[in-house]
Amino acid sequence: MTTQSETPAPAHCPVCRAPKPNALLSVGGRDYWACAVCEARFLDPRQYPSRAEEQAYYLYHQNDPADPGYRRFLARLAEPLLARLPVAASGLDFGCGPGPALAAMLRDAGHDMTLYDPFFQSDPSALQGRYDFITCTETAEHFHHPAEELDRLDRLLAPGGWLGIMTCFQTEDARFAAWHYRRDPTHVVFYRAATWRYLAARRGWLCEIPRKDVALLRKPVCTQLAQNPTGVAEQDENSLTPARSWGRDSRS
Repeated sequence: MTTQSETPAPAHCPVCRAPKPNALLSVGGRDYWACAVCEARFLDPRQYPSRAEEQAYYLYHQNDPADPGYRRFLARLAEPLLARLPVAASGLDFGCGPGPALAAMLRDAGHDMTLYDPFFQSDPSALQGRYDFITCTETAEHFHHPAEELDRLDRLLAPGGWLGIMTCFQTEDARFAAWHYRRDPTHVVFYRAATWRYLAARRGWLCEIPRKDVALLRKPVCTQLAQNPTGVAEQDENSLTPARSWGRDSRS
């Protein structure tokens, strides 16, 4: 493991678009950067895997919708999300993968589900609707252009809707090189809980961290609230009281 000395820095953070990210480390021939603004860590975009390399790797995933263990894994997002949804809501499973177990679980709970995945469910019509909620389970770490993807999800989400994210949160930089999540060659962006709080606040959204590695973001009903990020309410697993803050479907 070495620090980067000669690799030119990317122009901006791909998550929040802040300029001049900081060098984090180089390991295994891969260069990583850190954003001082949103606290995301990311692989140098010039080293992202190709589409063919991604798809070949995803085919190794074993995601059986009938597997009880896999369903328990997905329940980490499904349970807190279901507690917040209205009856018979419309949802989009964005990045559903080849075995959309989460969508099946949410359908079983009475919600209408649409599937989208650029590799396994590439139906453009799924990206033309508006949804009461959107789920991204083990998906956001694969985004090559996360800021653009979040803009797209914003457009797809109806006012008052929920965006449910599940991805392994990055914590200590000292452990980053040996972290199993980093070693997946298709994982290119790594978020902290603080990253989701920051991204939510920029849009005037509510951000809740109900469980480890789960973020629930709620789009405001009224656009005036979205223009007042200092009024964002935030909840986490340590508190059920809102506080003011700035803040692939695959088991990896």
